[in-house]
Amino acid sequence: MTDTTRDTTRGTAPDAARSTALIIGASRTLGLGLAAELLRRDWDVIGTVRGSRRTGLHDLADSFGGRLTVETLEMTDPRQIAALGGRLAHRAPLDLLFVNAAVTRGDLPIGDVPTDMFTEVMVTNALSPMRVVERLGPLVAPSGTIGVMSSDQGSISRNTRGGQDLYRASKSALNQLMRCYAARRADDGRTLLLMDPGWVRTELGGSEAELSVEESVPGVAETIERHRGKAGLHFVDHLGQVVPW
Repeated sequence: MTDTTRDTTRGTAPDAARSTALIIGASRTLGLGLAAELLRRDWDVIGTVRGSRRTGLHDLADSFGGRLTVETLEMTDPRQIAALGGRLAHRAPLDLLFVNAAVTRGDLPIGDVPTDMFTEVMVTNALSPMRVVERLGPLVAPSGTIGVMSSDQGSISRNTRGGQDLYRASKSALNQLMRCYAARRADDGRTLLLMDPGWVRTELGGSEAELSVEESVPGVAETIERHRGKAGLHFVDHLGQVVPW
């Protein structure tokens, strides 16, 4: 895939007084909802999409003019992550880097999961988000926030019913890798967030989920804002409550 930038700024420079967020995976559902919510809260937003097709993020950009920039990124390609970092160097320091990306491939017992499926889910849900954090984290201000979309299904202590073995394992792996990242940077002043958005009606959450995107996202944004300046790693949900590991 060719690295491309689709800039919808329409000639308006970002307001230096506004906070700036980079949302990885903002084309639909939770990522798109978070982009819209932060814009409503007077942030400037850079959002990424996969490929060149028009998405809901492009429609949102039309409504907010120069406050939303759309970038293209295939997160599983390290070369594209590096290229995006180069393109956004002039926007640093960012106030927030938030990685929203996950796939699931059905509810199979782990012994029935094909190796290629295991690899795909782990690369998408755990390895690639951490590559983004490692590569693009330096763009975030020393007092800024780095967050990734986790899930309470990544909580080991809350797993009392089983099911969704591979998806659970990928989110637990993501949580552990963020713990490793935080431990290597014990003196870093940035806020690190593992965010549980709740059980949301998305392709991943299913039609029986408790929350709509519109019900989850304001809490996610509020939790992000309330944790600004709180250094260290926090595993929290959309209500700001601590999620047990």
